[in-house]
Order: sequence, then structure tokens, then C-alpha cells
Amino acid sequence: MKCPPTSRAELAQLAMMLEVTAFPKPGNVDRCHDYPDTRLEHFLASVIACRPAFDAMERGDTGIGAAIYDAVVRTNCHSGGNTHFGAFILLLPLVAGGDINCALRLIAETTVDDAVLFYQAFAETEVRVIRSDDLDVHNPESIERIRKEGMTLYDLMAYSAPRDMVCREWENGFSLTRRFADRLHEMDKGAKGISAAFIELMAEVPDTFITKKFGDAVAEETRERAAAVCRGELSITAFDEECIAAGINPGSLADIAIAGIYLALTEGWRWDS
Repeated sequence: MKCPPTSRAELAQLAMMLEVTAFPKPGNVDRCHDYPDTRLEHFLASVIACRPAFDAMERGDTGIGAAIYDAVVRTNCHSGGNTHFGAFILLLPLVAGGDINCALRLIAETTVDDAVLFYQAFAETEVRVIRSDDLDVHNPESIERIRKEGMTLYDLMAYSAPRDMVCREWENGFSLTRRFADRLHEMDKGAKGISAAFIELMAEVPDTFITKKFGDAVAEETRERAAAVCRGELSITAFDEECIAAGINPGSLADIAIAGIYLALTEGWRWDS
């Protein structure tokens, strides 16, 4: 029986599911590890709940800022806190555009209203993104500054890019997203390749979520430990347990992995091969 064509919204959901169920992914929630307040089921509930936001984005019925806000509100249906905020930042433009080039065009066309809606989404969740002394997402006066200075959502991402690797993807043309997708294609192991691609990326780039939580030194030490895994000097399961015990979770890399899985899926990568 031949399956009907899959929508981009469905592929985005599939990418989110494949990422969270992949194992091992050192430090992150997966099929074998929960956090005290956030479990695998919370992530899967979010995968289901966000679908209308992706559908609207694919149809062209909404802007990026409104879609992010809608997705965040919809995924507050559980007590597990923020699960996919960074993933929404990456996935929604890709779902709307169909590919990286079209997504970048849409990103360049974002407005001040998109930026305001993005900030308002933070009132609905708690997430370590874009926090700074002079433009703090938790400070209501920041919205006034955004409107006064005419900052678009793209401007906000560019402003935050030096400190946040998810925001940096908008600036650098989704380069890490592209790299992750390419590795999945090259390995040709289906979903079994997600863990390997993840640890490779973890070994190459310090995760900015870890930096926000613990500082630069811990982020770099974590990257070095991941590199030791890639060199065969440390088992990935032992490294996973180290990260879980210390509360070190490379959440930004997980968001980029989701986007990379989505991109690979749109290009014909078979997760069940």
C-alpha cells in the first residue's frame, strides 16, 4: 500500500519525535532518561500539541512570530515546562519556506510585530534564551525598546547570535542544521545515526544552553568529553550518565538536531532504513 504524500508539518512532528526518542544523546531526555520535572511524555505531548501552528505556517496563514507564540501556548498543555522553544525558532521558518533558502528569505522579511510576539511568548514559558543586560526578555521595557527602535525578529536573532547558537542559525544560513542533515545522509543508518551525529556535533561546538546554565568553562569541558567519546577514549553511555548526574543538558544542540532531522526528511532520508 502506497502512503499519501507527507506534509511538511507532519515531517516536523516526526523530526521532533525522532530526536527525543533517539538514544543515547548525552545529558538530554530520551527513551532511557527523564529529568525530575520533565519526562519523555512531556516532549511527546508537545509534539502532538504543536501541530496546528505548523499547519498554519505551511499554509502561509501566519507569520513566524505569531506561529512561535501559538506553538508555545499550545505546548503549555503539560507541567513539563519548555520542551521545544528553540526547535520552533528553527523549524517554523523551514516549514514555511520548504528549504533553507526560502526560509532565509522569510526570516529577512520578519517584522517588528513578529519580534513583539516572540517576546510575548516568553510570558508563557521559562527558557534560557536571549538574556542580556540591556535587552532582557524578562523585562517588559524591552518590548518598548523593540517598537521604538523598529527591531524585527531577524534583528533580535542577530543581536542574540553571539550568545545563542539557535539564534545564530538564522544568521549563518542554518549551517549546523545543514551539517547535521548531511551526516544523517552520509551515515545512511536511519534513526540509528541520530545518536552518532549528535555526539559528533557535541564534540565540535560548545552548547550555548550549557554556557547559560553553567558558564563557558563547563560548556568547553563538556565539548572535550564528547570529543573523547568520538576518539574512543570514553564510552558514550558513561558520558551520558555523567551529564545526567550533573544536570548538564545540551538543549540547544538538541534543537539543532531536530531541525537537521527535519531537513534530512524533506530530502528523502529514511528514518526506518
